[in-house]
Amino acid sequence: MSLSPIERRAEKIRLLLLDVDGVLTDNRLFYGDNGIEYKAFHTRDGHGMVLLQQAGLDIGIITGRTSEVVTRRMADLKVKYVYQGVPDKLPTFEALMEECGLAPEQVAYMGDDILDLPILRRVGLAAMPANGDPTLRHHVHFVSQYPGGQGAVRELCELILKAQGRWEEIMAFYLR
Repeated sequence: MSLSPIERRAEKIRLLLLDVDGVLTDNRLFYGDNGIEYKAFHTRDGHGMVLLQQAGLDIGIITGRTSEVVTRRMADLKVKYVYQGVPDKLPTFEALMEECGLAPEQVAYMGDDILDLPILRRVGLAAMPANGDPTLRHHVHFVSQYPGGQGAVRELCELILKAQGRWEEIMAFYLR
């Protein structure tokens, strides 16, 4: 069975990079009376990231905001590359490519807003959640059927795993 153009792109991926707000969260920020910021993360997105790591792929985030809750969530998920407080994401992306020795076609990136365009236009597999800024649709290869913070990352992880022939192996573990 031949792979679709998106699956051919996904087959080459070795690193998944993600924005946080609007991708791993629903884009809303909550502040308590104590000044602490709260965010909600979808557990299925997190499990998809874990499955990708178990298959030997690396994961990273590049986000414009800085948040302690993001630091904790990424530590829980053992995310290897965590870059926060990066309003201009392209230099960080380029430095990471050099550090990892990867070509852009070996990287997938999911972003939801126009500040993600510089990376989306360079990676091998550019993705966005269903509710991302409509401007991005002309620059991505894959639009999730799910909104940010509600399974979009999981869908992308599954796409990559299936394209790389790893999904059946993962499912075998759960179907035992």
